[in-house]
Amino acid sequence: MNPAPRICVVGSSMNDQITRTSKLPRPGETLIGTSYKTGFGGKGSNQAVMAARLGAAVTIVVKLGRDSIGEQTARHYTDEAIRTDFVYFDENLSSGVAPIWVDEQTGQNSILIVPGANLALTPAEVRQAAGAIREAEVVVCQMEIPLHCNLEAFRLAREVPGRLTILNPAPSLPVPEELLRLSDLLTPNETEAAALTGLPVSTADEAIRAAQELRGRGANTVLITLGAQGALALTPFNEVIRVTAPAVRAVDTTGAGDCFIGSLAYFLGAGFDLCLGMERACVIASQSVMAHGTQASFPKRAELEPGLFAAPPQLGERSRNCYRSGSA
Repeated sequence: MNPAPRICVVGSSMNDQITRTSKLPRPGETLIGTSYKTGFGGKGSNQAVMAARLGAAVTIVVKLGRDSIGEQTARHYTDEAIRTDFVYFDENLSSGVAPIWVDEQTGQNSILIVPGANLALTPAEVRQAAGAIREAEVVVCQMEIPLHCNLEAFRLAREVPGRLTILNPAPSLPVPEELLRLSDLLTPNETEAAALTGLPVSTADEAIRAAQELRGRGANTVLITLGAQGALALTPFNEVIRVTAPAVRAVDTTGAGDCFIGSLAYFLGAGFDLCLGMERACVIASQSVMAHGTQASFPKRAELEPGLFAAPPQLGERSRNCYRSGSA
């Protein structure tokens, strides 16, 4: 096992601006919120921070605005022990921001993203990080930066046999077939899987059908996160892997998907198989929804049960919360 896998995240940074309220406002409605906080966010940054907190050696490729938010974010990466050689700054655009409204009764949220400098990241800047990408056991991308940057990152990763590419297709945008083919692991949630396929994704059977559709378009393994219901994956061998999530009382689901992806990247990079990686990532993501905030809710390794990081069981031993079936 590798306790400090190398992970390169090519992605986004956002400054989360979180308002909590007794209910989410309807169109045209003005409500009084109960609290307001800011915090570090953005799907790329969230996933990088989560992997680093588990012990991964993380490099991030990202573009910030030359403003106070960007300066604070760069210092934050250093504080989280994330390599910052490829943190770029745009002189004209603002750093990305993400106003978030959280319903205190349900923990559900609504998010508006203003990408700013994230959309100014270029393939040439990604190529400058070619060494870090090729050296990483796992390369992770999302959809909050230009598509050509994701393509460049995965093309570079594919130059080295054995490198694992994970595409989190969030937010919901069309994914070109080349990017699907370059993705070893495609990880939408139910809403994103439905948007990508035009199919309903509200049950496990529907998730399998959506995964089959995405595999037919070129994706290798498709993993659909199902919120409180856990996650489901369809492999190239037509094997279905289903993982249940611990039952918890959610107070804030913001960032839970990123917590899952960052944790999964860590476990896969460390040498765990997909089934165990999914199971343990579900445990960590379930813990995150019991706390408020995005990265503020992400647990550190010392706060987690040590058994999560124990060597995988012997081949043939069954995990409590992970189920395999031989055919979809």
